[in-house]
Amino acid sequence: MIAGLQTIITDLAQQADGHQLQSRIFANLGLTKLADKYAEHAEEERGWVTKCIDRLLDLGCEVRLGAKEDKPVCKNPVDWLKYDLQVSVDGLAWLKDITEAAREDFTTFEILKAYYQDEEEDMYWAQGQLEMIECIGVQNWLLRQM
Repeated sequence: MIAGLQTIITDLAQQADGHQLQSRIFANLGLTKLADKYAEHAEEERGWVTKCIDRLLDLGCEVRLGAKEDKPVCKNPVDWLKYDLQVSVDGLAWLKDITEAAREDFTTFEILKAYYQDEEEDMYWAQGQLEMIECIGVQNWLLRQM
């Protein structure tokens, strides 16, 4: 459980930075709604990082920010949605196990459960956007993102 919280801190801090970077790329492309969505998403993720840091400190653990490998940056918003959706799918599978491991620590369990629900909502949003693209076409979807 402790290692899981530490992994969340490291991975999610990088993911928040990645979402902020994508937000700026989308803003530069004139896709202001998509830019705003990912800027808000980055802030949400920073909030979860803070909660995990605080919990580790409450438990008397040392907190660290580990090194991470480079992650993709996409100018094509559809490619980004597909990538981000896969990150959510993979992350939720991993997070489920960590949440189960925390069942005996009610405070940590509640934090992880709420984080899981937030990530699940993000996954459903990305799935919905990709379904909308299939339905109305990329160009129409892009117009909705301006």
